[in-house]
Amino acid sequence: MLDEEAFTVIEPVADKHFVATPFVKDLADQALAYLKADLPIHFCGPAGTGKSSLAMYVAAKWGRPIVMIHGDEEFKTSDLVGAEYGYRLKRVHDRYISTVKKLEEDVVKKWMDNRLTVAVKNGFTLIYDEFTRSRPEANNVLLAILEEKMLELPSIGSEETYLRVDPNFRAIFTSNPEEYAGIYKAQDALRDRFVTMNVGFFDEETEIQIVKSRSGIPDAEAKKIVKVVRNFRNLGVHKHLPSIRESIKIARVLKKGDKKPSKRDPFFKKLCFHVLTDVNHAMDPAEMRGTNKNGRTLSRLIHEYC
Repeated sequence: MLDEEAFTVIEPVADKHFVATPFVKDLADQALAYLKADLPIHFCGPAGTGKSSLAMYVAAKWGRPIVMIHGDEEFKTSDLVGAEYGYRLKRVHDRYISTVKKLEEDVVKKWMDNRLTVAVKNGFTLIYDEFTRSRPEANNVLLAILEEKMLELPSIGSEETYLRVDPNFRAIFTSNPEEYAGIYKAQDALRDRFVTMNVGFFDEETEIQIVKSRSGIPDAEAKKIVKVVRNFRNLGVHKHLPSIRESIKIARVLKKGDKKPSKRDPFFKKLCFHVLTDVNHAMDPAEMRGTNKNGRTLSRLIHEYC
């Protein structure tokens, strides 16, 4: 492996804080079955549903080095494949005859592989996170890679016009639903080449275990927080459905402040309102209760579960 490629490669080791409950293991085992059949995977779901973490876990279980790409609206094909960066200068001094000095200079453009080419060439696992944030034309290069197992290279950058995909290469994609802001519609031709697994919010037990792992709070306290957040989410009273991230935020603040999720604690109530709603942060909890539908509903859930 070339030195300039080393920084792009991630060791296939699962995050020690990753929670693999039966619910998560079932998703991972299904995904690994698709990878074994050389089928690219697409994890699709709302923000905060753990798509990226699940992709990293599956890739770690697969066991090959990982190359990570994060979708970006400014991406061009060269940002994925590679391009010419700078020049290489070669000088030759010929002093075979002492009285004759001969100098030759050769200046050539220097080609550098980008992450997609590194993964394809070496048979690594590609994780293309939020790939629909990149423009469809930038992702067109993936079509031949996933179907014909060939990567077309610019002729000016390499003696090879095509690079054959290493048999060990695998690809995992993640994306949000297409109604999210800043998302491009993926080409049908690209969607046809992978298996889409719709990832929704985790089951309650998984969320409790994740909150415990990420915050260090006891099981009983994690359970109270998760019940408030899940029920608030399921009622759909707020324009942004709170995810496991909001539960972790609440748990971490309580842990650091040595506080408990209690309906009698004004700090905890304010914390929930700040994290879960758009209620004015300066309001008193007594005022929050009658502010709007969101406030009344959240107050009721806190009283019921904490």
